[in-house]
Amino acid sequence: MASTILITGGAGFIGSNLVHHCLAQHDFTLINLDKLTYAGNPESLFPIQNHPRHVFVKGDICKRELLKSLFEKYRPRAIMHLAAESHVDRSIDGPGAFIQTNMVGTFQLLETARAYWTTRSDEKKRDFRFLHVSTDEVYGSLGKDGYFTEESRYQPSSPYSASKASSDHLVRAYYHTYGLPTLITNCSNNYGPRQFPEKLIPLMILNALEGHKLPVYGDGRNIRDWLYVEDHCRALLTVLAGGRPGETYNIGGNHEKSNLDVVQTLCGILDEMSPRADGIPYQEQIVFVKDRPGHDFRYAIDASKIQRMLGWQPAENFESGLRRTVAWYLNNREWCAHVQDGSYHRQRLGVLTA
Repeated sequence: MASTILITGGAGFIGSNLVHHCLAQHDFTLINLDKLTYAGNPESLFPIQNHPRHVFVKGDICKRELLKSLFEKYRPRAIMHLAAESHVDRSIDGPGAFIQTNMVGTFQLLETARAYWTTRSDEKKRDFRFLHVSTDEVYGSLGKDGYFTEESRYQPSSPYSASKASSDHLVRAYYHTYGLPTLITNCSNNYGPRQFPEKLIPLMILNALEGHKLPVYGDGRNIRDWLYVEDHCRALLTVLAGGRPGETYNIGGNHEKSNLDVVQTLCGILDEMSPRADGIPYQEQIVFVKDRPGHDFRYAIDASKIQRMLGWQPAENFESGLRRTVAWYLNNREWCAHVQDGSYHRQRLGVLTA
């Protein structure tokens, strides 16, 4: 019998890609719980909305009674917890939502999972997994050298990363205190299809195509390690299947790029795939703007543990993944228009005011 997995945040960017990947590549039954806030887009699920192994539930992970009813009804073998507020700039403007979803919501999910897990048979207890999906931003900022490992000290710099660090600690505590078989993954910057256009790559694609400025923070030298979202999905399922309870696994793309390099590479691909009518290179639209508060200089993941212990490594290099991403946005302009019908219209967020 196929396993049932409860996925939280399955209408978001990484979550919706994970749902599509699971249904295409595995025989899981998925219970997809999403609150459908600004970044949770039901249109990302339209192609699989009638799939017999996909059940969508609109709801809030902070609601214990809802969670309890889902556990009782569907009796999942595993939890893949992706529901989170995730944008640094937005956390500067309104940190309260990040505390509520990322910390309180994770606590409610852990408590519900623990109560459910304790009622299971010994065999089902051994097989159960709670996979918590987190970020490399919990580790803070790197200098020009070195990499984040699973033993790196937590030094979050923004309300977003602090809320994720807190939830990581809580998940780890439930393993050590109660024996709940938890797993934690910390990933580098994701990119790919279905990403809400407040993030760098989709923001730049849409601004470029519409003739708007391409704003780059500071001098553009801040560095991130980029991970194609489908590679991330494969990694999550690898950890779920083979990871050791209580362990943390860093997931990185092994592709460090400065923000300016990312935007310039993106402009070159757009010049090739969808050139401007006037022939002017998209790079001419780049402008430099005031840096955001607490902007970490560099993130870089050492993903050798998951490669060594579980055999995972990314399949896409940065340019191949970026080409696939640009092609998706060019072919899905209607999705882009609809996702922006809400309150976010690519205005800048995260600017402190007096």
